[in-house]
Amino acid sequence: MELSTGLSARVTRAYNGVTRVSDGTLDSGGHLMQRRDVLRLSALAGAAGVLTLDPMTFTQADAAGTADGPEQTKTLSGHLPTGAPDFVYVPVEVPRGVREIAVSYSYDKPTVPAGTQGNACDIGIFDERGTELGGRGFRGWSGGARTEFAISAEEATPGYLAGPVTAGTWHVVLGPYTVAPQGLDYKVTVTLRFGAPGTTPKPVYPPQRAKGRGRAWYRGDSHLHTVYSDGKRTPAELVAAARAAGLDFITTTEHNTTSAHAAFEGLWGDDLLILTGEEITTRNGHVVALGTDPGVFIDWRYRARDNRFGQFARKIRQAGGLVIPAHPHGTCVGCNWKFGFNEADAVEVWNADFTPDDEVTVSEWDNTLVAAARGDGRWLPAVGHSDAHREPQVVGLPQTVVLADDLSRTALQEGIRAGRSWIAESSKIDLTFEAVGGRGKHAGIGERLKVGGAEEITVRLKVSGVGPGCSVRFITDQGQLYGTPVPASGELTAEWRTTASYAAYVRAEVRHAPADGGASGIPGPMAAMTNPIWLGDR
Repeated sequence: MELSTGLSARVTRAYNGVTRVSDGTLDSGGHLMQRRDVLRLSALAGAAGVLTLDPMTFTQADAAGTADGPEQTKTLSGHLPTGAPDFVYVPVEVPRGVREIAVSYSYDKPTVPAGTQGNACDIGIFDERGTELGGRGFRGWSGGARTEFAISAEEATPGYLAGPVTAGTWHVVLGPYTVAPQGLDYKVTVTLRFGAPGTTPKPVYPPQRAKGRGRAWYRGDSHLHTVYSDGKRTPAELVAAARAAGLDFITTTEHNTTSAHAAFEGLWGDDLLILTGEEITTRNGHVVALGTDPGVFIDWRYRARDNRFGQFARKIRQAGGLVIPAHPHGTCVGCNWKFGFNEADAVEVWNADFTPDDEVTVSEWDNTLVAAARGDGRWLPAVGHSDAHREPQVVGLPQTVVLADDLSRTALQEGIRAGRSWIAESSKIDLTFEAVGGRGKHAGIGERLKVGGAEEITVRLKVSGVGPGCSVRFITDQGQLYGTPVPASGELTAEWRTTASYAAYVRAEVRHAPADGGASGIPGPMAAMTNPIWLGDR
């Protein structure tokens, strides 16, 4: 919710162009404000989540100017104390005749005590259509990855959307991600370049289907970044890495922008499907919107306390995407998932190299399987993604292997939603996992073997391509009930017998040897894992 006009003006005086002095603060009019007043206004703005400053105004340029046409530049400086709102809007009054808008910004990074967050401030922009949550005004976001950007009809800086610079009130948005105890001093410079507008290229989006192999297991990585947000790879470099990793599909998921959706022109092929999506990066967790319609933007400007996530989860599905919470126990600021899982279609339990936060996520996810077995049966499939941003981060570590009817967006999403998938650290690993009952009854990953409680079931795992020192574990609602080492050859067929009355589900893990030799009782990093096979007639 935005601040009212009166409150906005009061808060603006507290933030816009202030200078700190001993026990008080000077507002933009030079009047002394006590520190408690600044903190009070900070609290009011923070409760609303949004602060709107006084506008930057420009006038129509005259005939004078450079060889490239006239331009005007204005700079705004200000200070944000600790407790600043999540988003600070700088209105920019854009007159007619502007060909390009260019923005740069900077902020101070003072030394802070150990264990204290320093300054980090993101940036983006909305056009004359407004800043309404979920509205049409979004024109780009680069987070903290860039200090400057430009937008014109012909082109835009990666992270931003090309298009006309139409007259009206635009808004540069600052996102003070973390603020040091000393506060954050910022400077925003806006340059308007006048001239005849160019033509916006028609975007070319990836197709929704590739040749594929019919009904088969397809390998993919659906959490990836390029230079279009905070990654370092170009789209071409990302695609080359995906092919080298043996992937059949990838999803482009830049932070809070759709600008990369049209950046893969000419890079797909019969061997590689490229899906479009977004990593919606809120202050209370990140969510992968997997396979949304090209060009559809999903907003991120809310917290769990705002009770808005359900609305935007529905928007993801309306755009044809899946809702997948990413790295729920990630350790970075804002990475922990706080929205709950009621709206999720799957959950990313393994993100990049398998680390303790992934171990916690897998354990939490397994607890939800137990609850599903004892309750209404609804469960969330597990997926794994690399979240690769740059070298040496490995695309396809890990990858989700999906059983789908063909290599298409719809078929892959159906496979993921149904849990017909498993996760591997590389394409070198292959496995099959099944449960077999009497009279030819059979179930694979994500399926249910419908048998009576006392009927004997054979659970069988075949795995190949794993490294030395690995072992196999079968996990049930009672915990691990079977385990065996993998031979030095890296190949194993393991069988275990059980009943539905003894195990409500069974899933398989392939683990590396623990670094401490097993002294702690904590298993080693994951090499591969499956979704469950459900056992029993309900």
